[in-house]
Amino acid sequence: MNKYTYDDIVRVIPSAEKRLRPGAIAWVIGVFEERPAGEHFARFPAGVIYTIEYEDGEAVDIHESELEGFDGIVG
Repeated sequence: MNKYTYDDIVRVIPSAEKRLRPGAIAWVIGVFEERPAGEHFARFPAGVIYTIEYEDGEAVDIHESELEGFDGIVG
């Protein structure tokens, strides 16, 4: 079961890789409970993968363990 769903606001955890923008706020725009085939998704550990979009429009795929909920005001 996934922790987050479409349109949830999340924050990348502080210990995430630099390329994932630790501490950044983003929106969930994709949820992969079952992995699509291919090398890209095979590199992630077991668990749910999300596509998130940052405020500047860039999007990345990220493992659930590298996200936390965000309840603050975005604006």
